[in-house]
Amino acid sequence: MSLIAWAYELSELILAGTLPRRWMHVQGVARKAQVLAGVVGDDAPLLEAAAILHDVGYAPDLVRTGFHPLDGAYFLRSVDAPKRLVHLVAHHSCAIREARLRGIADKLVPFQDEEGPVRDALWTCDLTTTPDGEPTEFRDRVEEIKQRYGPRNLVTNFIEEATPDLSAAIGRTHTRLRQIGLS
Repeated sequence: MSLIAWAYELSELILAGTLPRRWMHVQGVARKAQVLAGVVGDDAPLLEAAAILHDVGYAPDLVRTGFHPLDGAYFLRSVDAPKRLVHLVAHHSCAIREARLRGIADKLVPFQDEEGPVRDALWTCDLTTTPDGEPTEFRDRVEEIKQRYGPRNLVTNFIEEATPDLSAAIGRTHTRLRQIGLS
């Protein structure tokens, strides 16, 4: 079974029944990964697998820390997922910033943030997809997150703090798209 097929099967098994809206979101993120495949070359299957699995840590049965990037990474590591996939899930969408606010940044230390085109593309896919799996603009997604969580929530503080890093990753991805003639 290919990495992509395995990832879709696993994500659907974990999310579709218990978190149908999250399942819709990750499918939209994966569709965006297909569009951005050209910017990551041979890593396109890894990007799509990370896109469809990035939020598995929200599944109630997988919660260990209450921080979904870390819980997803722990789970994926336990099922022997490829190391880079595990690390991409652990660090998706600037997770280190939220981990710091939660006081658990040390728990991300075993997972490497690869800081490259695949990571940037994954962040782009996630932050330009609505909770319902539809494409959106980054600024609209940030506003949606802030409204959903409210003004005093840790996630709102995180997204405000992470916006420059997330925006930069999206910018780098769009530059890469232009460089290969896809924008």
